[in-house]
Amino acid sequence: MSIAKTYSAQLSGLQAHIINIEVDLSNGLHAFVIIGLGDKAVEESKDRISAAIKNTGFTSPKQKNQKVVISLAPADIRKEGPSFDLGMALAYLSASGDIDFDPENKIFLGELSLEGEIRKISGILPLVNGAKKFGFKEIFMPEGNAEEAALISGVKIYPIKTLDQVIAHLTQRKDSKIPIQKKTKIKLINEKFETNFNLIQGQETAKRALEIAAAGGHNIAMYGPPGTGKTMLAKALQTILPPLNEEEILEVTSIHSIAKILDKSFITKPPFRSPHHTSSYASIVGGGSFPRPGEITLAHRGVLFLDEFPEFDKKVIESLRQPLEEHSITISRVRGSINYPAKCILVASMNPCPCGYGKGNKCKCTDYDISNYNKRISGPIVDRIDIWVSVSKIEYDKLSNKSSNNEDSKDILNRVIKARKIQELRFVKNKIFNKKYNSEISIANIEKMICLSDKVRKMLKDFSEKLELSARAYHKVIKLAQTIADLDNSKEITESHLLEALQYRKREY
Repeated sequence: MSIAKTYSAQLSGLQAHIINIEVDLSNGLHAFVIIGLGDKAVEESKDRISAAIKNTGFTSPKQKNQKVVISLAPADIRKEGPSFDLGMALAYLSASGDIDFDPENKIFLGELSLEGEIRKISGILPLVNGAKKFGFKEIFMPEGNAEEAALISGVKIYPIKTLDQVIAHLTQRKDSKIPIQKKTKIKLINEKFETNFNLIQGQETAKRALEIAAAGGHNIAMYGPPGTGKTMLAKALQTILPPLNEEEILEVTSIHSIAKILDKSFITKPPFRSPHHTSSYASIVGGGSFPRPGEITLAHRGVLFLDEFPEFDKKVIESLRQPLEEHSITISRVRGSINYPAKCILVASMNPCPCGYGKGNKCKCTDYDISNYNKRISGPIVDRIDIWVSVSKIEYDKLSNKSSNNEDSKDILNRVIKARKIQELRFVKNKIFNKKYNSEISIANIEKMICLSDKVRKMLKDFSEKLELSARAYHKVIKLAQTIADLDNSKEITESHLLEALQYRKREY
């Protein structure tokens, strides 16, 4: 009989692929087939499409003696979800001669209800961004996705409620034109946090360590007995991280959109993820039969807080090696590999022993228990954590001192922002444009970007030999010292900066 085509899009990780939807109608006994490696949701689309077409006022495909073949190409890409419903319905109506329109430069996204309404889908931001890169000019999508999609400029976003509405627009019925969604403006909202540094009594060393971690993007571990404020300090770190820039907002929002946990149009503040220590391997690093981002990716550009760090499954802890170093994680499956970003600050907290009290009067652990507990954190993981800081018991005098003048998070945030600007300029000066924190300086660029005086270099050598630092730890100390110098607004690393950086390599319980 006839053939018609429309276009849609499919995600693979954060990358979008354009999907060609082709419909062929031929005479014969009724059959309705969807080919192209679709999942169960795609297979069920034929029932949603048939009902939606019937309830929009056209003859259902199931009421005709014809063979309907819908092809989703390329055929070797796995098709998931109901987002192809709208494109398939329009292609069918075009092939059957019920409507006539030009599908070129148009992308159709959306799930159909049985009544013909267009339902919201996930991952709209990377889908729109991908369609734009492939040269498409108009994108038709559910009304519920339009505000998020309009974060991306240079493409026309058409928010639609029903199948009938988009048909009326495409066939140019009188007074039926769908208004283009206005560009979504990013508003930086001053979010209120339950935790502030001025609420934390004492723990000045830990506060200082968190400030350094925030300034240079360094991983940090806090250890100490229960009730000393480790969790509160970790939560306070979020209050001294600068808001995301526009590029980062799009990146983080895309990740959360894919994971179906986006509760607003966009994310402007670095995310804070705190999974429980019973979380599975796949939930932390990502994965599954059809890979999805894990907690380490959901924390991208923000904080991944792992409380009770040694209680996590050893497989989970060891899986952090590569993403902590490379700031990305590759998930490989038989059907292919997906790379997710994982540029976050790891904050780990732990007790000094299984019972928590660590060799005090309350401790009931044997030396074997303590040794076995500490062995759960391997040397390679210890090496990849830049800062180790003890969080000891707070004196009761400090807890009861209501007049204590603790520094507000806003004041610390201002220093962090200044230090980050210094780092960013350093990268630009060296013509490195995809990195901006000291923790990201590669070994190849350390000598070029960080200048050490002969005196400081000799001190570093002496202490490295004394502490038996690995090559990785040696370079991390240099980068940490540079962050401390940046916070001090110092043009060079001094002996005091290096000594402070070296003290954070200690790991005593």
